[in-house]
Amino acid sequence: MTNESFKSGFVSIIGRPNVGKSTFLNRVIGQKIAIMSDKPQTTRNKVQGVLTTGTSQTIFIDTPGIHKPKHKLGDFMMKVAQNTLKEVDLVLFMINAEEGYGKGDEFIIEKLRQTSTPVFLIVNKIDKIHPDQLLLLIDEYRTRYPFKEIVPISALEGNNVETLLAQIEAYLPEGPQFYPSDQVTDHPERFIISELIREKVLHLTREEIPHSIAVSIESIKAQDNGSVHVAATIVVERDSQKGIVIGKKGSLLKEVGKRARADIEALLGSRVYLELWVKVQKDWRNKMSQLRDFGFKEDEY
Repeated sequence: MTNESFKSGFVSIIGRPNVGKSTFLNRVIGQKIAIMSDKPQTTRNKVQGVLTTGTSQTIFIDTPGIHKPKHKLGDFMMKVAQNTLKEVDLVLFMINAEEGYGKGDEFIIEKLRQTSTPVFLIVNKIDKIHPDQLLLLIDEYRTRYPFKEIVPISALEGNNVETLLAQIEAYLPEGPQFYPSDQVTDHPERFIISELIREKVLHLTREEIPHSIAVSIESIKAQDNGSVHVAATIVVERDSQKGIVIGKKGSLLKEVGKRARADIEALLGSRVYLELWVKVQKDWRNKMSQLRDFGFKEDEY
């Protein structure tokens, strides 16, 4: 194979919250780099996943679910999602087959009309509906936007994902290999570790907590015995939330640590000692200085 025949490009995954974007990204990459939760707006930063084959390299960008912002963090998330439309070679607009067409989709399609980037419609969770419903759903979306391709998949089950990847490669331009073949994300381990911890809090807490938390990694230190010591702080907005995250006699925080440690050990390939604290920073989502501390840099977007 000559270099001239190699293809590469950037592909943005957009859609309403909770349509399965992170599940799809993790399926394609083959390991967890994006956190998953049944709570909306789980993804906050652009998560880049890199898929390299013998003929191409695709850099996937998993964006925050597009929604109406309610605070500065929400504004940031929307800028991230919308700006990626201008930077990529292909856009995957993902929908949840169970939910059907809604106002959130109208909002996204309006944004898509402002770009000349090719757009695929990805109908996810097809394992949840009858084939007849699927055909009606596809017809509905086809009348609303001139999608280059319409591909039904199940990101969770893996149905039709390989077909989609082949179609994506066909649309990529010829180009260089941007990342080494064994690299699966451009995010540092510190970021992924903080996201794995945040995912566990999302899984174990109720509606009041999810969007009020952030995770700050204080230190990652290799130990003489080959293990790794990770110290992290879970930040919440109110004292009552701190009590919830800690749990009765520390039970919930202990469970967060147990689950997160297993994922971090898989990521690092080492035994991990995970030390967690919980701290209150009132109304942090509306304070730009604190958003910057957690990696949300407005000047990048």
